Amino acid sequence: MNRWAQAAVLFVLGVALVRVGATDLSLRYVKAGLRPLVVASGAVLVATALATVRYERRRSEDGAAGDGDRGREDGPGDGGADRRPGADGGGRGGETGAAPRSAAPGAADGHRPHPEPRVSWLLLLPVLALVLVAPPALGSHSALNAGTAVQRPPAFPPLPDDGRAPLRMGLADYAERAVHDEGRTLDGRALTVTGFLAVDESGTPHLVRMTLDCCAADAQPIKVGLTGRLPPVLRPDTWLDVTGRYLPRRERDPVNGGPIPFLEVDSAVPVPQPRDPYDAGSGA
Repeated sequence: MNRWAQAAVLFVLGVALVRVGATDLSLRYVKAGLRPLVVASGAVLVATALATVRYERRRSEDGAAGDGDRGREDGPGDGGADRRPGADGGGRGGETGAAPRSAAPGAADGHRPHPEPRVSWLLLLPVLALVLVAPPALGSHSALNAGTAVQRPPAFPPLPDDGRAPLRMGLADYAERAVHDEGRTLDGRALTVTGFLAVDESGTPHLVRMTLDCCAADAQPIKVGLTGRLPPVLRPDTWLDVTGRYLPRRERDPVNGGPIPFLEVDSAVPVPQPRDPYDAGSGA
């Protein structure tokens, strides 16, 4: 791999990052708040590639100009005289004459320029992954193999009472209030939450939403058990709008022993995957 190839790989990788960061495709990898950083990283790579091209072009032009100057110095205008020591082949100069001009730079001291390592071509792999193999958002398999991650928030503000029923709220918000507030702000309210379906080994269905601290690599599930009027066919990874009421029932997650609250289902309607599949905040 030479410098031109390096510049090409950096340019393609940078363009791919800018494209990912500028679209919703980035939401499969990182939180929405990190999208500007993805775009900025791609822009830096593109700028680096363009700077490399400019540097190599100027170096090639300087090298061509230098070769032309040497050609004029050694041309017939100098009378054909060779002023190098020992050029007449006599004396000590003939034995220790200077190295020929055609020798490669660094050859006189035994060093030759080395090409850049071929491992640099591996940079093409993330480019191909971004362009050709866009992975889906994490689903039921990842959720069932990780422990629930219900956190205790600093406070539980009152839920809005605008007369609309049911109240739409985030799955994480419901789980936090059900576990750490004993459902006080949920009791008697009709609620609608959104998540994808996961069915554990015992056959218990759960509504799940993955939460992110930074990116998909640290994703953790929020699990809510379902009971009541469930769909006749439970297909894992199906996204559902579930309307129901708080149920004072819990079970322990077999993975980490964390608490899993339950929801009494009144209706469950399949819906398309949300624009941000990892956003488990209020109103998601």
